[in-house]
Amino acid sequence: MNAIKTGLAGYGFSGATFHGPFLKTMEEFDIVKVMSSQPEKVREDLGYIEVVREFDSLVEDPDIELIVITTPNQLHYSMAKKCLQHHKHVIIEKPMVIDPAEAEELIALAEENKLMLSVYHNRRWDNDFLTIKKLIAEGTLGEISTYEAHFDRFRPQVRDRWREKAGKGSGMLYDLGSHLIDQALHLFGEPQFVMADVFAQRENAETDDYFHIILGYATLRVILHSGSLVADQGPRYKVHGSKGSFIKSGIDCQEDALKAGEVPGSENWGKDKKEWYGELTVIREGQEIKESVETVPGSYSRYYQGAAEAIREGKPSPVRGEDGLKTIKIIKAALDSNREKRAVYLNGEGK
Repeated sequence: MNAIKTGLAGYGFSGATFHGPFLKTMEEFDIVKVMSSQPEKVREDLGYIEVVREFDSLVEDPDIELIVITTPNQLHYSMAKKCLQHHKHVIIEKPMVIDPAEAEELIALAEENKLMLSVYHNRRWDNDFLTIKKLIAEGTLGEISTYEAHFDRFRPQVRDRWREKAGKGSGMLYDLGSHLIDQALHLFGEPQFVMADVFAQRENAETDDYFHIILGYATLRVILHSGSLVADQGPRYKVHGSKGSFIKSGIDCQEDALKAGEVPGSENWGKDKKEWYGELTVIREGQEIKESVETVPGSYSRYYQGAAEAIREGKPSPVRGEDGLKTIKIIKAALDSNREKRAVYLNGEGK
């Protein structure tokens, strides 16, 4: 496979932590240009690479085949549209865009130009989520009745960054909510209804820093929760089914490894701490049996491997634009539910 000539738009926390290390170390990619206002940081991390300030320097470069967009959320739509109009494949950091209509337009444009449009929902490759996905697929838990996922933090002080400023696409729901929603949709598909409580809980908060979402299915309830004032975070996942339950604490280790400068794919990459293995409880022959379940190793590299195969071999994108659209629709429904104080039925039922 010839290395894919890649441009990276943005080199803040996301670009430097979740994208640069993979694009640098995987032979399927060749970073040729980075848009950033921090050329020294880019070259310290990635070596001598051309750094530009203008986005047009990426989209108008005839050698660049793929552009990875890691800029603030409100810029995703306009940048992705320009990429597709210039016949570039596109990876967009989550959330894909702010409004469903924007996502629909980008999907149509990518299809028209036969280009890959993918959303970086990397948390599908977290070790805890992969373990739950495996248990559900194998039928270990039976028919799932309740799925509860938390992404809590303890950050009592509001920080000076765009994600915590008032504005379109800021706040916890678009940030961490998009991860939890994508995971739930990946497992269970589109729900019948959405109920949500979304608001700013911390003093001086300018945008939402708390959400509690219920996705309603026939006999399944999915609970997605995030708060910024949670010092003792408890289990991250609780999954209950007709054959048993699985409780998992801790968080996937890949983000911390990337922040520490570890090389993706190194020894023990994505492996969980033994003390964080989840606990499975099942009923066998009338007896309650508890056992520890070794966590499946996580691997964000699998996302980028899938993206390379989509571009070079025509295989399906690892996370399609249509998947990003579904997540944005749920976010919109959650905001509508919070504002109107009612359950929002996605197909207009139950009004």
